[in-house]
Amino acid sequence: MIDRATIWLIIGFLGQAFFFMRFVVQWIASERAKKSVIPNAFWFFSIGGGVVLLVYAIYRQDPVFIVGQGLGLFIYLRNIVFIRREKREAIETK
Repeated sequence: MIDRATIWLIIGFLGQAFFFMRFVVQWIASERAKKSVIPNAFWFFSIGGGVVLLVYAIYRQDPVFIVGQGLGLFIYLRNIVFIRREKREAIETK
């Protein structure tokens, strides 16, 4: 049976994996476009990583990490709001 500390370590690494994947997605999209691009998946991986790492930071009771991840989540969610608003406006103007 896996002990509690190991489970939380796995959760922390899972959050880091989400953050790593957002950079991979951004890099692939930029390479394909031959210019700097930030695809929507970047923001979803950011949210996934931010949520998992915030939970991990709360477990670790690390106030610096908690504030950093909490503020980051706000920014990532705000970008999703902008993306959805832009799509909605594009549909309405057609």
